Amino acid sequence: MFSWLARIAWTCWKPVRRYARMSKDDLDDSSLEDPLLWCRSLDKHSYGEFSFAVVQANEVLEDQSQVETGRDATFVGVYDGHGGPDASRFISDHLFLHLMRHAREKGALSEDILRSAFSATEDGFLTLVRRTCGIKPLMAAIGSCCLVGVVWRGTLYVANLGDSRAVIGSLGRSNKIVGEQLNKEHNASLEEVRQELRSLHPNDSHIVVMKHGVWRIKGIIQVSRSIGDAYLKRPEFSLDPTFPRFHLPEPLGRPVLTAEPSVCTRVLQPNDKFIIFASDGLWEHMTNQEAVEIVHNNPRAGIAKRLLKTALSEAARKREMRYDDLKKVEKGVRRFFHDDITIVVIFIDHDLLEKKQPAPELSVKGFIDTVGPSSFNIFKD
Repeated sequence: MFSWLARIAWTCWKPVRRYARMSKDDLDDSSLEDPLLWCRSLDKHSYGEFSFAVVQANEVLEDQSQVETGRDATFVGVYDGHGGPDASRFISDHLFLHLMRHAREKGALSEDILRSAFSATEDGFLTLVRRTCGIKPLMAAIGSCCLVGVVWRGTLYVANLGDSRAVIGSLGRSNKIVGEQLNKEHNASLEEVRQELRSLHPNDSHIVVMKHGVWRIKGIIQVSRSIGDAYLKRPEFSLDPTFPRFHLPEPLGRPVLTAEPSVCTRVLQPNDKFIIFASDGLWEHMTNQEAVEIVHNNPRAGIAKRLLKTALSEAARKREMRYDDLKKVEKGVRRFFHDDITIVVIFIDHDLLEKKQPAPELSVKGFIDTVGPSSFNIFKD
């Protein structure tokens, strides 16, 4: 049976992988407005439409993202890298494939399947680090946050590592849009995260340290969960004093960071209108509620770009400048004003959702069959 399902998956994968790499030239041209911003104004997914936008701040873009859409399912991934792009690129290339494989093997899609896909991706990246750290030691210090959403036949699954955020916009009383954050964040700026770390490491007085006004784990990193960051997970990847930024004065007794995602499931209701998936660069400049009100009160076309430009205008305002001036700042230097930012807005059209509700006998085969003709990896060459 599984070999038959594998053939179905492979047949459906061929057209998807053909379009999996999209350069800036394939997207809507925003270079006249901002040479470091690009977007897709509006496109189709299995349950409606989506819009995305990306802006680069670092010398090399560390964010990677993807939208995989088929007949009955939509997959969204936002991968906010740090220390370099290697981890986020690896996730973009491997996590969705692991999800498909585990779903096929288990005959179901579930929170545990998502965890298994994350675990397989982490293992694969650490294997890559092990193979390459001899010639590139700083591979051990490269990692990525990882936010994933899957909409499958009326149910939304969200899994997260790090401080990206998924926010759903739902109509509440008096037809007012309300923003609800779906995922937990794993950042040492949160008291809950600091308490968790202290309880896990009761004998380490330096597990969280305030440094330059920011809470950091071991005085180095803000996120407590990630793919990669091998030097904070396994002693074999520790970096020596020639890399002072990442050197730990004492040997690693147990992992400081983990790749265990927080996962939630939500059966979508008629009042759930859209979901915003975005890296933390967006949320530094607006609240959940401000974001959902912008989406709700404006046309769908170009909405991710509108969110992005609103955030960039706020970033410029904080530095007492105009966005028109910020647009002239080159990549690399731009990082002093804002982070790389990725935004994907998924609209849920419930008339389509209702047509695709599963029959009781259907299992994961319906998910595998959905790997259809469209796939978008959102990145810049």
